[in-house]
Amino acid sequence: MQRITANLFGAWFQIGRQFGPDTLDAIASTVSTGEATHRGELRVAIESRLPMSAVASGVTARDRAAMLFAHLRVWDTDDNCGVLLYVLLAEHRIEIIADRGIAKAVAPAEWEAITTHMRDAFAEGRFREGVQIGVADAGALLARHFPADGRPRENQLPDRPLVL
Repeated sequence: MQRITANLFGAWFQIGRQFGPDTLDAIASTVSTGEATHRGELRVAIESRLPMSAVASGVTARDRAAMLFAHLRVWDTDDNCGVLLYVLLAEHRIEIIADRGIAKAVAPAEWEAITTHMRDAFAEGRFREGVQIGVADAGALLARHFPADGRPRENQLPDRPLVL
């Protein structure tokens, strides 16, 4: 019942207030800056709430993140090192889905530490900074495992967060 209530009434108003154009530009800049240090691709998706049909079907935030990972083709990057940072505001959930290239190099505890940093910032009402912290932390992992190799880098995924 709590999931239904949260997705019916919660968070839809926060998208515009917490993630306006200036905030999305700042997050995109953080993604771009980080991607200059590694060969990975980072995509951010922020969703206010799940559709009731998804909640009724038992779709979890993790399921939704996996769907978006596939739909946005985060898996289809050079070196298989795409990462999706997914935020579901209504349920206060943060999910990170990493492609197989980076997933096999990074321990689950390292991804969990990123979500904890983000959650801490969100709890203080610092949504912009929370996402930027997550982007910077994920970028640091990518730089450690897939450092830039000096070749010109093609940006394979948009840097601007997707807001749903």
